[in-house]
Amino acid sequence: MNELIKIEVRNNQQLVSGRELHKFLEVGTEYMKWFSRIIEKYNFIENKDFTVIVKNDEDDTAFKGYTEFDDHFMTIAMAKEIAMVANTEKGKEARIYFIKCEEAWNSPEMILARANQIQSHMIEDYTKKIELLENKVKEDKPKVLFADSVATSKTSILVGDLAKIIKQNGVDIGQKRLFTWLRNNGFLIKRLGTDYNMPTQKSMELELFEIKETAVTHADGHTTINKTPKVTGKGQIYFINKFIQLFSFDTNIKKRGCYKFLTTSSNFNFYFTKVNIILKF
Repeated sequence: MNELIKIEVRNNQQLVSGRELHKFLEVGTEYMKWFSRIIEKYNFIENKDFTVIVKNDEDDTAFKGYTEFDDHFMTIAMAKEIAMVANTEKGKEARIYFIKCEEAWNSPEMILARANQIQSHMIEDYTKKIELLENKVKEDKPKVLFADSVATSKTSILVGDLAKIIKQNGVDIGQKRLFTWLRNNGFLIKRLGTDYNMPTQKSMELELFEIKETAVTHADGHTTINKTPKVTGKGQIYFINKFIQLFSFDTNIKKRGCYKFLTTSSNFNFYFTKVNIILKF
């Protein structure tokens, strides 16, 4: 079948350009006046029977090098009705053409072809979503395994043990540097005295630490209480996630010129001063 008027397919629907139909019907009236009269006389509804589109036409005399003008995408049903009411040979020819286009569109072969196309797009979309989910699972697996193992444990651990766990998760840090970081970031008391290295009020309220008290009896018979800060299961998850976040910001930190991660005490303090700003600890 020869293409008398171009048929476009959008959102699984056949559409006809109003200007192309106007040209084919050889209407003498200017397009916008003709179209306005048509929709008013036959009660065509915008966004149901037709949509307005803006097109560009090259124009060397225009400021932008082109001029803009309105066109309309109308449904086959609307185009067929307009062709019929034209009551001309051109109108009759256009109407027969649109009927044949509809028949071809609704043929079993075309319906099956569109169904296969839709299915292919759906499979492609689902495949991309599955790949994204699989990559997400791979990225989160170490975090999930650690969180699960800690969440099922009710045992609190020493700061030194926490440093070992953090190191096992890829962060080169030892007990002393971890103590320094905890003090500098307000989790442990940094003021020298009996409460030095004890959890701050913030840490206790967040349930990140607990204090283990041990009674020690001395040779002369008097007893003293030793206090030791221990990291709760909740605290272990909290601090591991903090350090994982630090590594996730590795690229940004390198751009800021502090990429030697935890190599010396001085680098350590400088590095985390920068990171604190980024992560708002």
